[in-house]
Amino acid sequence: MRSVQPAELTACDKEPIHILGTLQPHGFLLALEGPALRVAQASANLPDLPGRPAADARGKPLAEAMPEIGAPLVEALTTQLDHDGAAYLGVLTLETRDGPRLYDLAAHRSGDRTVLEFEENAGETAASGTLDTLYPRLRAFIEALHGASSVEDLCGLLAADIRLLTGFDRALVYRFDREWHGTVVAEDGNGVLPSYLDLRFPASDIPAQARELYRRNRLRIIPDAGYEPVPLVPPLSPTSGQPLDLGQSILRSVSPVHVEYMRNMGTMASMSISILVEGALWGLISCHNKTPRRVPLQTRNACDILTQTFALQLAAKERGALSEQRLALGAIQSRLLGFMAEEETFVQGFLNHPEDVLAMANAGGAAIVTDQRCHLMGRTPSERQVRAVYEWLSSEHGGEAVHVTDALGEEFPPARTIADTASGLLAISISEKYASYVLWFRPEVVQTVRWGGDPKKVTSKDPAGGPDRLHPRKSFETWKETLQGRSLPWTMPEVDTAKDLRAAVLGIVLRRAEELAALTEELQRSNKELEAFSYSVSHDLRAPFRHIVGYAELLRSREGEKFTERGRRYVDTIIEAAFSAGTLVDNLLTFSQMGRNALNRIPCDMNQLVEDVRRKMIRDIPLERAIRWQVGPLGRAQADPVMMRLVIENLLSNAVKYTRGRPEAVIEVFREADREGEAVFSVRDNGVGFDMAYVSKLFGVFQRLHRVEEFEGTGIGLANVRRIVERHGGQVWAEGVLGQGATFHFTLPIR
Repeated sequence: MRSVQPAELTACDKEPIHILGTLQPHGFLLALEGPALRVAQASANLPDLPGRPAADARGKPLAEAMPEIGAPLVEALTTQLDHDGAAYLGVLTLETRDGPRLYDLAAHRSGDRTVLEFEENAGETAASGTLDTLYPRLRAFIEALHGASSVEDLCGLLAADIRLLTGFDRALVYRFDREWHGTVVAEDGNGVLPSYLDLRFPASDIPAQARELYRRNRLRIIPDAGYEPVPLVPPLSPTSGQPLDLGQSILRSVSPVHVEYMRNMGTMASMSISILVEGALWGLISCHNKTPRRVPLQTRNACDILTQTFALQLAAKERGALSEQRLALGAIQSRLLGFMAEEETFVQGFLNHPEDVLAMANAGGAAIVTDQRCHLMGRTPSERQVRAVYEWLSSEHGGEAVHVTDALGEEFPPARTIADTASGLLAISISEKYASYVLWFRPEVVQTVRWGGDPKKVTSKDPAGGPDRLHPRKSFETWKETLQGRSLPWTMPEVDTAKDLRAAVLGIVLRRAEELAALTEELQRSNKELEAFSYSVSHDLRAPFRHIVGYAELLRSREGEKFTERGRRYVDTIIEAAFSAGTLVDNLLTFSQMGRNALNRIPCDMNQLVEDVRRKMIRDIPLERAIRWQVGPLGRAQADPVMMRLVIENLLSNAVKYTRGRPEAVIEVFREADREGEAVFSVRDNGVGFDMAYVSKLFGVFQRLHRVEEFEGTGIGLANVRRIVERHGGQVWAEGVLGQGATFHFTLPIR
């Protein structure tokens, strides 16, 4: 079954519970305004004091309306309060018409108003709330906290001590998860109320605005769920016309939905204390009693101190556990970085040490995926399925440096089919420019969750109560749900370590890029120097070699009759060698010019270029040669026609040369299917071919795969082909089979 989703916004979620305008009746309240602390609003249960009816208090300064408070307390109200919560001001006795009554005083700020609350102090429990009686319990609790070895032990201690101090039938420690569902992680009770240990309650049980109030006001008590709310008089401030914000009030009335929720649970009294860890709401202590129950303010304050002490210890333990995990993962990351530094590429460092790659994120499998490559490690989906995740990441989360989920199938539905290996995904982008990722996968962990009632039935509508009248669920019987398609969640240290690795990888790539840029710059400078040198040398050597050939031929024609047979053979060798050297110099000059001349790109008719070259070559081919030419439709390409003619000349002349021994030479020129804006051209022959083991030498300068005695040439032609094609932004490659022929391919931009 799928997991419970966050509750949709309902009337309950929108209820303004901090401005309900009513109080619980176990005390009364005064809202004071201005420097004189005039009584602007009062609860309707403000008692009549001797000679001072309650109705006369409104509009008067506090010192006049209630002189029993005294000047020191009045001064404290004007100088010592802040907006962070209620301040306890002591105990006050008031002589009412019904006799003397003892009140605990608390005050807080609410906007520009001062709220003074008088909570009835139950005389029969006052002794139990003194510091002398609470101190031994507090000390024992703090000592026990230091001995607790786990968070579960800490929570168990807290539940037991809070129930011991307050006398409630049941005390629960309730922890929120990332989706704000709450789980009871510890419990202490006397058996009067049913156990809720290990039950989970949906986020809708404590809506967002209620959670915010729990964060602002740590302690709340409802002594009697059957109370009648007491309204404020007047309901709105006489000066601002706004309702009084009671978010920090200790007497604030609660939502009718919550009161009904308590009754449905079979409880008539409750108390909750917020557990705040580093300012965030970690969970609650929730106490319940089957019958109404009052807890003195001093005892509640002691419970608050216990809870804050617990929160500090909890934070320390959680930080310690996280620090240990960070250290362990950091050590693995350091090893990986060392391996990466030793390899030619960081990817090789990963692939050679898959165990560390997986351990760094506690993952079952991992992948390094780019637009062209996909490397898999450990237990992963197939390459095709990983490619699908990669495409989704690139399109939906392309701008994110890190993406984390423990329910990949919910975000990317096709991933539900790979839940056994990839229910969880931790992905880091390893390029600022291209879609390249390191992916870690976690398998599905099927869980059975015990809910406190059916989470899909959190509220119900009552037609008799009107369209907006909601009722909380009535059943809290255990309801089991099987959660599928989820992995163990990724921890913050795991995510942070992945982020650190990403930064390190980008740093390594950037450093390598800078090194390559510097090397490229040096090579470009050297190439320019070599081009200038080769151009100068070849240009200067052309005339001497021509002179040697010319004068040797004159010598042979005019004085050849005087030579012996051996002398004539010597002269022929001189002419042949000088001619070959001259041809080599001409080719070198052409090669150097290819890097110096500017490109003149125009749309070229490739069929016309091939035909022009073919006709020129036919003149020099012996008549006895049988060559079948097969030229397909080639279309147009964007190229420099002069340079492209040289490419075609080299490729066709090679095809003619290396098919020399065939009874019928077959030379094909054709265009393959275009790819990504490039035209692909090929020249195929049925000549001697070559061994693919030596294909890397084919396009190098002065590289030959056949002896010069078999096939003439200088070894520069194919180097010229590669240089020209690459200057056009294309690629060139070859395929061959020894004794069967060769095919040469090159690409050119279409536009």
